[in-house]
Amino acid sequence: MSPATRLRKLLAAPEILVMPGCYDAMSARLIERAGFKTTFMGGFAVSASRIGMPDTGLISYAEMVDQGNNICSAVSIPVIGDGDTGYGNALNVQRTVRGYARAGFACVMIEDQVAPKRCGHTRGKQTVDRDEAFARVQAAVDTRESGTDILIMARTDANATEGFDEALDRARTFAEIGVDITFLEAPRNEEQMRAYCEKVPGPKMANMVEQGDTPVLSPGVLQDIGYSIAIYPITLMLAGINAMEQALAALAAGQIPDNAAEFAHLRDIVGFPDYYEAEKRYAAD
Repeated sequence: MSPATRLRKLLAAPEILVMPGCYDAMSARLIERAGFKTTFMGGFAVSASRIGMPDTGLISYAEMVDQGNNICSAVSIPVIGDGDTGYGNALNVQRTVRGYARAGFACVMIEDQVAPKRCGHTRGKQTVDRDEAFARVQAAVDTRESGTDILIMARTDANATEGFDEALDRARTFAEIGVDITFLEAPRNEEQMRAYCEKVPGPKMANMVEQGDTPVLSPGVLQDIGYSIAIYPITLMLAGINAMEQALAALAAGQIPDNAAEFAHLRDIVGFPDYYEAEKRYAAD
């Protein structure tokens, strides 16, 4: 069963999909080991972890798809990948969709921001006009329909630039075009979240960013509102930063950090036991 097919089956179930965000192969593997059925590779976290720079369109298509290939190769659960603006015009969008499918993604997200884009919960966002937004999404859907085995998620940031009514209309049109999932970024309150879920058909995703523009609600509440997916794109990164800074502070004070995992646990996560077994199997007599 392909990653896209597995994700379709999960979306067909009544329970909301809770997706912690990953940013490299290790974080994705931890998510899978914790029992989550899917994960989301977001541009903010990858830009931060891979190049140490803000999510303002500085990271390239090649870097994102390479990171995605490593992530998808490390786990068996479906991965949704952030495809930003598609990295150009409609034909670039098609190349992006095909490249993400080859990398192993189950779904690619394409948005309607002006390039270079920005994180959805930071300032200075701009969106393209309706015709360009719809052309991007149509190009992505056409690529899927031509045989590329990947789901399409369409995102609008128009709530920050044109207002909620325009964002709602764009999301509704994305669904009419034929995307698999819509994503209205940064609703300001629960009222907007409910209106989106009531007025736009099909699976919908909620983005739970700590200290972001959208209320952070529990998965159960989000499911009651009407969402199919809840992503937590930077939760693991925030937790990791806190733990690493504590360890660094201890080392700087001449102490041994006491909040670290066991070395044996790390060896298990990255696969040393399986490697040793394979090594025995192929060892010369």
